[in-house]
Amino acid sequence: MRGVFTAQQVRDTERVLIDRLPEGTLMRRAAFGLAVHLRRNLDDRVGRVSGARVVLLVGAGDNGGDALWAGAELRRRGVAVTAVLLVPDRAHPAGLAALRAAGGRVVTVDGAIASIVRADLVVDGIVGISGRGALRDPAPALVDAAAEAGVPVVAVDLPSGVDTDTGAVVGPAVTAVETVTFGALKPVHVLAAARCGSVSLVDIGLGPLLPEPHARVLDDADVAAGWPLPGPADDKYTQGVTGIAAGSSTYPGAAVLATGAAVLATSGMVRYAGSAADEVRARWPEVVATAVLGDAGRVQAWTVGPGLGTDDAGHDALAAVIAQDVPLCVDADAITLLGLHADLREAVRGRPLIVTPHDREFARVAGEVGDDRIAAARRAAAELGVTVLLKGNATVVADPAGTVFVHPSAESWAATAGSGDVLSGVVGALLAAGRDPVWAGAAATHVHGLAASLAAQGVPAPASAIQTHVPAALRTLVAANETT
Repeated sequence: MRGVFTAQQVRDTERVLIDRLPEGTLMRRAAFGLAVHLRRNLDDRVGRVSGARVVLLVGAGDNGGDALWAGAELRRRGVAVTAVLLVPDRAHPAGLAALRAAGGRVVTVDGAIASIVRADLVVDGIVGISGRGALRDPAPALVDAAAEAGVPVVAVDLPSGVDTDTGAVVGPAVTAVETVTFGALKPVHVLAAARCGSVSLVDIGLGPLLPEPHARVLDDADVAAGWPLPGPADDKYTQGVTGIAAGSSTYPGAAVLATGAAVLATSGMVRYAGSAADEVRARWPEVVATAVLGDAGRVQAWTVGPGLGTDDAGHDALAAVIAQDVPLCVDADAITLLGLHADLREAVRGRPLIVTPHDREFARVAGEVGDDRIAAARRAAAELGVTVLLKGNATVVADPAGTVFVHPSAESWAATAGSGDVLSGVVGALLAAGRDPVWAGAAATHVHGLAASLAAQGVPAPASAIQTHVPAALRTLVAANETT
């Protein structure tokens, strides 16, 4: 499990460490780690280090100093290094002196584009973690020149122009193939994964001094270790009985997708109740299916809402599952019903329940998401008194106590009709197995994202294919965990 820390948390921790170390030690650690990753990047992309050409875009902050020190290290390895000083009178003095002493070139902004388009790699050291807002002139033209020439950019700490704590982009910004960050992950790395590219973390000694994380990210091993796989003493009841209340005559497919996902996510038994019982039985003969909610039998958790409808019948179905006093996954139409009916919102407050809205559904129950997805999910969880899974390219799961998990993704393979129904079925299976709602939401999102990637194989895949690949995703995680 990895922690995610705000810019202020990192700055405060760095100050403590800086006071304990000789001057410049922290920057030299960061720069050396950056140089190691730049050499690897050159070797992978160009096939050599010595003789390669690197351009540094150097701003006024410490990130510019990191870039300059790393450039000096590269120059000693035979790399042709050119530094473009965007604010010449505020460039890091010691870093600039080191680069010049190593034989690096320094050019003005006016002559920078010619160097950029011939480079093998551009290093973004424009803005540090304290920076805010979009790139300012002349930086956008230089970044655009690299993009138009197809020259990859490696970002120092974060892609300049992307907000450190929210991942928001309000104007010109860098899109990197790799971001090399120092000491700790920041929210930008998980909320704006598509801008960051691959994220490499350099240890500079902050770890033991860092406070409680702002958010957390589950790793493959975390999910595999906590997934409810059956043991020698388990049976279909101890493994978890999942109830699905979903679908309608208009949307029977939602019932099939949610129910099948619960089956494939290792539920011991799945019971379905709704008007799509015949369709569910035809696709999933192992499911106990009935048209009447009261006839479904006992379950250990319910998933309710996909394709349910928002009429009186939908209201009554949601009220009925709430009354059973078991953990709930509330999705799709059931979220809309919560937004429409104060009695339902009050009935779920404080319950072991997770709501799974996308941004538009979120607005119906908790107001607009805004730029800060972590803050929005945390606020909604506290106000509603339930766990909130805010779906998106970066999915955020927050519980009323303030615990937050983020699942980053640079891909959009799960952005397809019915994908959310699959996710809700997986969440329901984990709730039925006794998993805590916030962990269930984070782990289900992790497996759902992996299943979407396996289904896509580089091209869009429908939700039914994502559902089918849930077992493959679990096998991948379990196999990887067994080899570590």
